[in-house]
Amino acid sequence: MLTKRVQVLAPSKTMYFTAKANKLKDQGFSVMDFSVGEPDFCTPENICRAAKAAINEGYTKYTLVNGILELREAICKKLLTDNKIFYTPNQICAGTGAKQPLFNAIFALCETGDEVIIPTPSWVSYEEMVKLAGADPVFVKCREEENFELNIHDIERAVTDRTKAVIINTPNNPTGAVYGEKTLRQLGDLALQYNFYIIVDEIYEKLVYDKAKHFSIASVSEKVKNKCILINGLSKSYSMTGWRIGYAAANDEVSAAMKAIQSHTTSSGNSITQYAAVEAYNGTQEFVQSMHDEFHKRRNYLVSRIQKMPFVSCGRAPSGAFYIMLNVVRTFGREYKNIRIDSADTLADLLLMEAHIAMVSGEAFHAEDYLRICYAVSMENIARGMDRLVEFLREL
Repeated sequence: MLTKRVQVLAPSKTMYFTAKANKLKDQGFSVMDFSVGEPDFCTPENICRAAKAAINEGYTKYTLVNGILELREAICKKLLTDNKIFYTPNQICAGTGAKQPLFNAIFALCETGDEVIIPTPSWVSYEEMVKLAGADPVFVKCREEENFELNIHDIERAVTDRTKAVIINTPNNPTGAVYGEKTLRQLGDLALQYNFYIIVDEIYEKLVYDKAKHFSIASVSEKVKNKCILINGLSKSYSMTGWRIGYAAANDEVSAAMKAIQSHTTSSGNSITQYAAVEAYNGTQEFVQSMHDEFHKRRNYLVSRIQKMPFVSCGRAPSGAFYIMLNVVRTFGREYKNIRIDSADTLADLLLMEAHIAMVSGEAFHAEDYLRICYAVSMENIARGMDRLVEFLREL
């Protein structure tokens, strides 16, 4: 008999749509795949060289559980330079991707009876990690008409004496929202007033467009910083998704707890990847800017195409990450080849099987009226995918 904690887990819908898309590709179909949140750029050559050098120099053994000192020092330098936050190397715990430090943080803080507030639309794994820890997720809706910004009043109304943490993601997956400094300062005040932690996922921080600015809530004050756990990594900023490297930064007590958890799960992260990550942070940053600029162009093109389509919309261009939430509520009740569209799930399946366009249903993110489009694909494929979408919508 499986444990109750496993029985309550929901399979990842992002992986569901990706798997279906891959199956069609294996059958020889040309699929325009907007489902996977992964940069389509190769990892920069200087980072690859550092990894090869680490192998040649024999850096292939276990490291300290929380990562090599050089990496933790590089992370501290990055946090001070980019985010104006001071941490010591002992307050950094590097892990396998950003997912593992996030998992460590939730397990260090939460247990049965606790509540964790999750603003929605939200990344699929936050809820499942909270449930694995035995705690209860509490969802607070962010609205398209407010550009998916945090609504502090709604969050405060959701706080109870069981609230242990709030998880925020800025820039946001799946909405692309970048939370404003004023809002984040107000959230910091709430954390101090009601004594809860803020788990801050900043994995997309380098992908911010137009006049928006990334603001790290831990920089508000030393008191607020003490209630924050920063989660970040190199997957999105340096196109290192498969390298599996991320980190958490937190106060001494929490960081020690996360290190203890990691010591009994994976131990240290991949040693070769850690040396590559040192080069990523300390080496040239030209790639980061060039990738950012290309995503910016793609976003603008994609929004311009959507604005001319019937039955769908995307509101204002999102300020960060590489996602657009496509509002598809006006397709509900219509038919395609005698199939009635009654949900985002149905529409996503139809688009994949009939038009060979892979998008993720918003139901995966607690956003039932939307599909998520990831534009981390070539401009050519974005254009081809949008052409197919236009043809599909004409047949409704």
